[in-house]
Amino acid sequence: MAQFEIYRNPSQKTKEAFPYIVDIQHSIINDLATRLIIPLANAEVLSNQAMKKLTPLIEYNDRKYFLVTPQLTSMPKRLLKQPLGTIELQRHHIIDALDFAITGI
Repeated sequence: MAQFEIYRNPSQKTKEAFPYIVDIQHSIINDLATRLIIPLANAEVLSNQAMKKLTPLIEYNDRKYFLVTPQLTSMPKRLLKQPLGTIELQRHHIIDALDFAITGI
């Protein structure tokens, strides 16, 4: 499993609002049974609620999604099936959002 890979959200309850999740865990700790993930929300769902630095706009498959950093959680890696792609080129947005959530900077 690679950092910043995109997966379909396996949750039946939340997949409409959050169709994808991003694996943010570094591969150096692949031996854990869980992965740290952040959901991606359809831009239309959060359009008026997003804090730019905490929930940056991410482009994937020619669509825009908000990285919902406050929803950072862990998920059993067995639920993450086939990766669909990567947003590694947008890693600076993800790291900035995590820094802002933790340090306020």
